[in-house]
Amino acid sequence: MADQPLTIFQVAGRAMSAQLVRLNTTASNLANAGVVSSSADAAYKTMKPVFRTQFDKASGLSTVNVERIVEAGNAPTRRYDPSNPLADKDGNVFEAAVDETRELVDMMETARDYQNNVEVMQTAKSLIIDTLKLGR
Repeated sequence: MADQPLTIFQVAGRAMSAQLVRLNTTASNLANAGVVSSSADAAYKTMKPVFRTQFDKASGLSTVNVERIVEAGNAPTRRYDPSNPLADKDGNVFEAAVDETRELVDMMETARDYQNNVEVMQTAKSLIIDTLKLGR
């Protein structure tokens, strides 16, 4: 059975799905900003999705898929806080190194990309409807 060519709706839908993964990882990063742990290994690490472009020979369109989610960014920050119940034997806690400004920029960019794909779907739908109206 031959592969069916991708439609513009499938391409935009996959892009929207990828942006939702990006938005979810960004929200998780922001939710964990400032969270402390008792060790560097246990501290929250910033997550980022890795995208892979996929070319569809049948339609000539490219789409995007989330290949995996990786840890990114800086190492957790060690802070001396002996009164914290999570402090290690030396009185240190390890704070998640989440760059909140970068995450907010990513969130705004992701929302824009998602909205652009919504508009692609709406435009394609309008063009199909207008084309069908020509046949009347």
